Amino acid sequence: MVQIGYTLMSEQTPARELVDHAATAERVGFDYAVISDHYFPWLEEMGHSPYCWSVLGAVAQVTERLPLMTYVTCPIMRYHPAVVAQKAATMGVLSQGRFTLGLGSGENLNEHVVGEGWPPVDTRHRMFAEAVLIIRKLFSGDYVTHQGEFFDVDSAKLYDLPERQVPIGIAASGGQSAEIAAQFGDVLVVNEPMPDVVRQFKANGGEGKPVYGQLPIAYDTDPEAARDRAHRLWRWAAAGGWKVMAELPAPVNFAAAAGTVRPEDVAENVPCGNDIDAVVRAVADFAAAGYTHVALVQIGHDRQQPFFDWAEKELLPALRGL
Repeated sequence: MVQIGYTLMSEQTPARELVDHAATAERVGFDYAVISDHYFPWLEEMGHSPYCWSVLGAVAQVTERLPLMTYVTCPIMRYHPAVVAQKAATMGVLSQGRFTLGLGSGENLNEHVVGEGWPPVDTRHRMFAEAVLIIRKLFSGDYVTHQGEFFDVDSAKLYDLPERQVPIGIAASGGQSAEIAAQFGDVLVVNEPMPDVVRQFKANGGEGKPVYGQLPIAYDTDPEAARDRAHRLWRWAAAGGWKVMAELPAPVNFAAAAGTVRPEDVAENVPCGNDIDAVVRAVADFAAAGYTHVALVQIGHDRQQPFFDWAEKELLPALRGL
């Protein structure tokens, strides 16, 4: 059975509401929750971007059973990997073992703020692999000293560790990143149904490990209103693919890149309205591609409560059959 998660979309939601949404997601029956880790939203219209680690600490206290995961944190520039390891270990303790550290090689949108420039993609992959290695070593609880190509660690040790080591999820979008995920990760994270990436992950040592995806939807009893909202807040996702989006530095650049994206273009990949079958078909595509987990993103922070009501009464029961 595919596990159905809920996305705490920090780019569109105030911090306090994110905490409330996590509690509601647990109450209505979602299997887990993930949260994005951004400094900027993709578009100015989205309007928010609180610090996800503060939110996670609060979420751990208002939930009891809901597994939690960053989706995803970049450990190569804005955060040093030794700091990421400490944050993740603390979340493992606060959540009583319910936390998974989702990691990715990042976006210029969020990482440029520290003023170090944005490296080319091959360099970022090498930085990322080294960062994950450091985090893994620190999760052991031993002292770690590391002098590497990109990072130095001077006699670091984590003193607060959960009973069960925090699992690491690694985001991938192609062959090189799928191999890194298989080598260093406990979980594969790929937003869209990409069976080739899943196969490469499994072939390189990821067989039997969970595979997480994410599906944006725009629930509304008025399909036209849902489509307009999806276009206003989610058109960035149709602006050229990950290779383009990872390089753009600011919301204004995402808006420019999405300037020719039409509402119907967004609706091709985002179920809009209240058609349960459309969501079931989309989740089934993930299942067919080998995914074990799919997190739903409800577009529009002011439409979360109607979405929760619909999910509890109609959508989640329908998805349980997958």
